Amino acid sequence: MSVDELSPAALEVTSRRGRLFGLGVFAATLTVLLVRFLVPRPVGLSDNGDGFRVLCGAGIPWKGKPEQFARLEYTVPAGECDATYLLSQSWFARIARSLGGLLGLESTLSLVVLGVLMSVLAAAAVALIVVGLPYSRRVRGFAAVGLLLVVGDSAFFGYFASVLGEGAAFLGILLALGGLLVAARPGWWRYAGLAVLLFGGIVAVNAKVQTLMILPLLALAVLLVRPAGVRGLKRWLPLVFVIGALAGGTAYAQQTVEPAKLPDGSLAARPGDDSREINVFNTIFLTIVDGRHDAVADLAALGLPASFAQYAGNGWWHQKPATMDPEYPKYREQISRHNVVGYVATHPLRTLEILNGAAGDLLTARPPYLGSFDQSAGFAPEAREFRVPIASTSTNLLAPLGFFALLPIWALIAWRGWKTRRDAVGVALGFLLAVAAGQFALAALGDGLENVKHQVIALYCTLLAVVPALVTFAHQERSESLTSPTSNVP
Repeated sequence: MSVDELSPAALEVTSRRGRLFGLGVFAATLTVLLVRFLVPRPVGLSDNGDGFRVLCGAGIPWKGKPEQFARLEYTVPAGECDATYLLSQSWFARIARSLGGLLGLESTLSLVVLGVLMSVLAAAAVALIVVGLPYSRRVRGFAAVGLLLVVGDSAFFGYFASVLGEGAAFLGILLALGGLLVAARPGWWRYAGLAVLLFGGIVAVNAKVQTLMILPLLALAVLLVRPAGVRGLKRWLPLVFVIGALAGGTAYAQQTVEPAKLPDGSLAARPGDDSREINVFNTIFLTIVDGRHDAVADLAALGLPASFAQYAGNGWWHQKPATMDPEYPKYREQISRHNVVGYVATHPLRTLEILNGAAGDLLTARPPYLGSFDQSAGFAPEAREFRVPIASTSTNLLAPLGFFALLPIWALIAWRGWKTRRDAVGVALGFLLAVAAGQFALAALGDGLENVKHQVIALYCTLLAVVPALVTFAHQERSESLTSPTSNVP
């Protein structure tokens, strides 16, 4: 019997059972995440030097520098700051500041409070995803376990209690995924799902400059979800509103930050413009002109002088970068994304080599320099926790294979997405795969520095998609057994 054939009373019973099931999943998930976060001691992630943006956005002036230990609290120093561009993690940091004040905490920002807040929202998102899956409760229970193994994995969980932007990206994607699946259900569930999707989408899109590309992908996913029994204006008007709110909310949020100053003294026109030259410079001199290939030929293809070969492998912050060369101002216009795209388009074999290396970075999962503990915990500098290591350890073992390991995983997700393309699960798999591939390409070809860290969103989306992709097998087997001529099930 389809949803359309159920009586109003049956629909109400089904809806009530769904709510109770969702609340049960939320309570269990939250308990697991809080224990994982706080026992035997809280864990977070140390600042790689970029944390000043999140802190400044939360009203805490801070001079960014790499730290070997995670901080669990921040106080407000004297002075002012410039966030340069928005990161939605700042919103949660502000809320954590307010909650800490209500609790009487002396610190201005407690990352323990922030971690608990993020855990509550992550548990709600997992519950929504599980409720939104159109499968039996047993299958959805397996999905809940799989989602917890990804969300709680040591490669991702520490970002929640940190001043880095990836935590908000993880949470926003999780919420958007839950909203997308629930929005395919009838009645008030649909509108609740769209509301969660809107909130999660704005958080995810504004998590970092590189996550702005999520906006069109999420908009397309919203349009592709087909709620049962909803047609005409009743179907399309809410979707148009959500897409418009996503775009408008993102535009408004990005305009609330004062434009940053560029190295030449002008003001940035777009988010991230203040670091755009740095990122392209690192892509050219760390990824392309890396000292392991024909530097002179690569420089010629980029329109740069052969004399710059002496700077091969020297990034922006190296003791001897190309920026110190007297000829650099003459060729500064060549340090552009357009130039890099031209090189990539005309050097396919080299591009494949670069992407294969980036695939290895993606599967590596965890950079070695981001510590998990504060200094009072007594661990060595940059010590990392391995409380939930299953997913990241598995991918780390596959990292030397690069594309030979990553492409089969993506192929599995694409196949299961195609097989379930007529329901919300297929749309969700397509969305996650598109975000993973987009984030992978941006990090691989857009910034030659910290590629393991910059690939973590792509890895997160990949592993998140593996869970529903595997769940579809269990559902397919169950469906085939129920429709088999020899089945004893009525």
